[in-house]
Amino acid sequence: MTGTAETAGTVTNWARTITYTAREFHRPRTLDGLASLVARSERVRVLGSGHSFNRIADPGPDGVLLSTAGLPRVIEVDTAARAVRVAGGVRYAELAAAVHAHGLALPNMASLPHISVAGSVATGTHGSGVDNGPLASAVREVEMVLADGTTGTTGRDDARFDGAVTSLGALGVVTGLTLDLEPAYEVEQRVYTELPLEGLDFDAVMAAGYSVSLFTNWREPGFGQVWVKRRTDQPAVDFPWAAPARVPLHPVPGMPAGNCTEQLGVPDPWHERLPHFRAEFTPSSGEEIQSEYLLPRSAAVDALYAIDGIRSAVAGVVQTCEVRTVAADTQWLSPAHGRDSVALHFTWVRDETAVLPVVRRLEEALDPFDPRPHWGKVFEIPSAVVRSRYPRWYDFWRLTRSVDPSGTFANAFVRDHLGLDD
Repeated sequence: MTGTAETAGTVTNWARTITYTAREFHRPRTLDGLASLVARSERVRVLGSGHSFNRIADPGPDGVLLSTAGLPRVIEVDTAARAVRVAGGVRYAELAAAVHAHGLALPNMASLPHISVAGSVATGTHGSGVDNGPLASAVREVEMVLADGTTGTTGRDDARFDGAVTSLGALGVVTGLTLDLEPAYEVEQRVYTELPLEGLDFDAVMAAGYSVSLFTNWREPGFGQVWVKRRTDQPAVDFPWAAPARVPLHPVPGMPAGNCTEQLGVPDPWHERLPHFRAEFTPSSGEEIQSEYLLPRSAAVDALYAIDGIRSAVAGVVQTCEVRTVAADTQWLSPAHGRDSVALHFTWVRDETAVLPVVRRLEEALDPFDPRPHWGKVFEIPSAVVRSRYPRWYDFWRLTRSVDPSGTFANAFVRDHLGLDD
């Protein structure tokens, strides 16, 4: 069975800020059904967990939107090889629990465990940590259904591999990924409050744990919260720059902390601490818009002062801003490609009319630092400028022409930002 076709007009992203315009929406139940659907369709895009805030997943009114969530939930752990083969539609919370049951762990996770593996990897999604690359860094092999319905597998020994993993869904439907694993470990999490911007030793602060996040709503020139996640198999690091919180906190001031992973230094398995939010709870109501930019880490302090210069504008429409670090990787379209990065994430109020002018002001302030926007968030940087910040962009352009010459997987977003009509 191929699954049921639905009208896509009722399908939205998680935050309900995007309603997809596709002619049909399918949830295939078998790989054969998916391959048949792709082979007979002129335009196809894949919807993961819907945590993108732009039209990267929308095939347009003449296209087909499909979800891989109905396919078999494959999670095959190879303990000897320290690897896991996972179906693309599986979400990280489900994957993490299965991996941990075998005494193994993923190197890192994003703040939300609710997101799909394939969608996260394809858009360059990441966690935090000065030595931790994006989630795509753990990928050994990627399996796809191509435009003609055939399947293809690309591994690290293939010259095209660094174009095939963080691919924005422009090459095919990712049906499976093989990921690196390591022995299971425990993590403790502590939150500190009121870290000033003035005199900030950014490198030292961000190296104070396995994963460190700074949070601010830009009402003041500093950070209301610092979340420090320490692996218990690594030495404790003193944190003299801010006071420890005495009660659990939520990253958005005023929100209840019950949905967040446990704090106050209580250790637990890696997958119960690396995300900010518990897998069993919805992290928020979705009443938000998100933007994120990755800049060279060496520019972090200058970039933070640049935002401080327009603080009043940002503060008027932001719920919270998270600052993280990401290690460089080699994926051609990764926002962290070739440079250790600082990631500046903004959770805005859900009011596009008020938010977009501030996004443009923010991008103007950050422009001297060559920001690369997260592919799944809201941004206004012209597509030609975005392309100019990726030194391997032309290699990817040629790869798409080779793998998908008819443009089956190239929607308006992909064609515009990758220059596929040039």
